[in-house]
Amino acid sequence: QVQLVESGGGLVQPGGSLRLSCAASGSILRIYVMGWYRQAPGKQRELVATMPSGSSTNYADSVKGRFTISRDNAKNTVSLQMNSLKPEDTAVYYCNAGVIQADGKTGRYWGQGTQVTVSS
Repeated sequence: QVQLVESGGGLVQPGGSLRLSCAASGSILRIYVMGWYRQAPGKQRELVATMPSGSSTNYADSVKGRFTISRDNAKNTVSLQMNSLKPEDTAVYYCNAGVIQADGKTGRYWGQGTQVTVSS
């Protein structure tokens, strides 16, 4: 099994910054993609940013230029630096990882979610 644990959410004023972190642990052979998704009240979960193995990145248009995703492959961690936050960024943020386990099985795993609230 694989576990993802997020940290770093909270309350911030518009224009402020937050940094989310996620650590994966368990029976991991290789993580081929890590990323962040979010879900606002009454809305579907949406992609925020993903980062496959290597240095390529993929961002939602709504966060381009404000958010930066990074990975530490050696530590199986992913972070999301969020700058210039807006009220519409308010949501529960979920870490996601595509994992090849030690037994060869593959799967996508989710963290428990961390609340980000942008409000004055």
